[in-house]
Amino acid sequence: MNIRNTLITFLTHCSGAFNEVVKSTPPFDAVLHQASPFLFSAIGNNAEFLDPAVKGTTEILKSIKAHAPEVKRVIYTSSCAAVLNFNAPAGTTPQKVYTEDDWYPITYDGARAGSKADAYRASKKFAELAAWNFVKEERPNFDLVTLNPPMIYGPLKHTVSNVKDLNESNARIYSNFVDSSKDAPLPPNGVHMYVDVRDLAIAHVKAVTTPGAGGQRIIVSSKSISSQNISDIFRKNFPELEQRTPIGKPGTDSLPEGAYTISNEKVKRLLGLEFRSDEECFVELGGQLLEIEKASA
Repeated sequence: MNIRNTLITFLTHCSGAFNEVVKSTPPFDAVLHQASPFLFSAIGNNAEFLDPAVKGTTEILKSIKAHAPEVKRVIYTSSCAAVLNFNAPAGTTPQKVYTEDDWYPITYDGARAGSKADAYRASKKFAELAAWNFVKEERPNFDLVTLNPPMIYGPLKHTVSNVKDLNESNARIYSNFVDSSKDAPLPPNGVHMYVDVRDLAIAHVKAVTTPGAGGQRIIVSSKSISSQNISDIFRKNFPELEQRTPIGKPGTDSLPEGAYTISNEKVKRLLGLEFRSDEECFVELGGQLLEIEKASA
């Protein structure tokens, strides 16, 4: 059986897929719809990103409305992939500051015809829009909060015994900064804004318990970090990576001048969220990646 295709078919064609899941005794009053892990290698075509994301979102909202009347709030984990303009230059004058008012400017047809990266980012946008449209049109008994993180780093909570099983973002950290070489070029900065996974988890809890969060789109972004910053942290804290982590130009910033940033004013004000330091995030992650590497040998 092709489990991937079976699951995608189930999510995109089976109405009421979540009806029984949301029934509970005693009832619950909040639902957290979290982002699923993904691997680009597991996707056969762009529709496999787009259709399950949109259909899965609307189906669970329909089920909550019909079968879980006690639910008062749904927390939807979206992404800054639904916020950023990936066709714009990373650095501009004046500097671009993204806020909750921004949306990734791509059409559904453009996503279907584009790269897998285009489809992944667009799936976040159109699934989130589907959630907001559902609440607007269906007027359910619950309100909606969407949380939009950028890159998510930090130590894994679940057990991973082989580096081949790392999720996409941590797999990139491993291959670019642990399983590399001193003289290798620094990897591209990519999306240079991030949040520690533990801070994002706290934001989810606060989104459930903060009355004023209802009906709000909230970016959960800590700060910017460049490939050079990550390299410097790893080389400073892990002597065993002396010959394995790209050295670059220590102490400099590899981001372009005027690199865009993402406002976290709203999440600090509304949820009172505080963020961990770069060192706390990446030192704990680096140590864990080395342990997983040992277990993989």
